[in-house]
Amino acid sequence: MKVISLLGGYGSSVITALTAQNTLGVQGIFPVPVPFVEQQLQSVLSDIGADAVKTGMLAQADIIVAVARAVKKFKLKKLVLDPVMVSESGQALLEEKAEVILREMLFPLAGLIIPNLREASILIGKPVQTMAEMKKAARLIKEKTPGAVLIKGGHLSGSASDLWFDGTLFREFSSPRIRTPNTHGTGCTFASAITTYWGQGFPLVEAVEKAKAFISRAISGSQPLGKGHGPTDPYAWFEMELERFPIIRSLEKAFQQLQEAKIGHIIPEVQSNLGYALPLAQKMEEVAAWPGRILRLQETIATLAPPAFGASRHVARIILTVMTKFPDTRSAMNIRFSEELLRLGSKIGFKIAGFDRRKEPPRIKNREGSSLSWGVSRVLENSSHVPDIIFDRGDIGKEPMLRVLGRNPGEVVEKILKLKKELA
Repeated sequence: MKVISLLGGYGSSVITALTAQNTLGVQGIFPVPVPFVEQQLQSVLSDIGADAVKTGMLAQADIIVAVARAVKKFKLKKLVLDPVMVSESGQALLEEKAEVILREMLFPLAGLIIPNLREASILIGKPVQTMAEMKKAARLIKEKTPGAVLIKGGHLSGSASDLWFDGTLFREFSSPRIRTPNTHGTGCTFASAITTYWGQGFPLVEAVEKAKAFISRAISGSQPLGKGHGPTDPYAWFEMELERFPIIRSLEKAFQQLQEAKIGHIIPEVQSNLGYALPLAQKMEEVAAWPGRILRLQETIATLAPPAFGASRHVARIILTVMTKFPDTRSAMNIRFSEELLRLGSKIGFKIAGFDRRKEPPRIKNREGSSLSWGVSRVLENSSHVPDIIFDRGDIGKEPMLRVLGRNPGEVVEKILKLKKELA
């Protein structure tokens, strides 16, 4: 219900079972009497109706029958079937005899079926643990439904890849794996997002794609509540979006400070840029910087356009790489390298670390844009703290550089102005 509201929909619920559960597991289940489930279905669907419907825990065979009858009676065409069969802790959430009824009565009505690996294994009677096995399972499940199948691969090793099959095409929806134990509610959040986007008129495959981005952000913002697996945070997406305007304003304020301080003499030949990432940023489009870079203009600096998201690949790579280990360090600026600036930084007490571009593997060097991520990663891999400055002394065709890091542009500017003061 949180997800539906946050995405701009209006959610109506039919309660099929009550549970006693927490972050440690499910302690008890109390199925709602079938006549009352039927009464709820009638009340909601005869009045408000539904643009799309998601099923979750149905618990018993008689409840599945009641839901199937309502889907037919009210001609619900967009049904997302989440076959909630077992909890994360291994607790059975669907009685064994109901599994057959689920396949026979609801699979033929579904527009999309979204089992996880454990549920897919139960549905086909074989282990599903690899992408090849997911494809076989998707084909078998598709035989029972006119809709599409999306097998969630959250428990695969490597990236978090979900497999779509519509009877013709396979498609993988992948995102970087987020290392957190706090994944309670992941499946429900994902299914609710798919249903909401689909109900809003997006094509189903696009609804899945948008929901995948939404759930990835919710997992990134997951909270360490309770003693077990804490919950995902559906609001994390919106917290991030609300930061966009303040981030732009912060960059503008920082630029004004640098401009007034006349730092033209520490701008490198390739010019500079100052970037600031959204909280939990994962891609370049989530890092704001200056289009066309920050230019030296005699003693001071100038820009060609206002700051914008996705404006700089170079500074974005630095920030995103740092954030993989230190997520609160979201800003960086490159300035001219000199041994004197390094010495002055040490004198001030800055934490300084560097990498040697000459040791860069050929496969990295030959891949456009990979050098900075490689170098910054080498610096951070054995570091327990965030450096104030990461430097390199250049290579053939590569200008040596200092990169000043901070939690925000104000902190970066403060460090740069300390260096300038010492340099004077």
